Amino acid sequence: QVQLVESGGGSVQAGGSLRLSCAASGATSSTYCMGWFRQAPGKEREGVAGVYGAYTSYADSVKGRFTISQDNAKNTLYLQMNSLKPEDTAMYYCAAKRLPCSPRVTALPKYTYWGQGTQVTVSS
Repeated sequence: QVQLVESGGGSVQAGGSLRLSCAASGATSSTYCMGWFRQAPGKEREGVAGVYGAYTSYADSVKGRFTISQDNAKNTLYLQMNSLKPEDTAMYYCAAKRLPCSPRVTALPKYTYWGQGTQVTVSS
């Protein structure tokens, strides 16, 4: 059974930073693609960043500002978010899918497992 628990969300002003964490149990980086997607009220889910092995992918809207990383020893996924903008405001979800899978951001919203989400609010 895969369980994903996100943390690290909050409220920040534009230009600020946050680091999201996702503690994963039952899913290892060698057999699962993992990533983050977000959903704002009234909008569809949007893939933000994905990772499998050395391959990472990012939505165009976050390239150069967000960085996805993994700590395999801790089985934890991270999303470092810098230079935050009001349009980044959303609920952020950690997601995972067992192989075969694609770490491309377009695939993320359809992953098999996701957590309860953590809210990120960016004020102008």
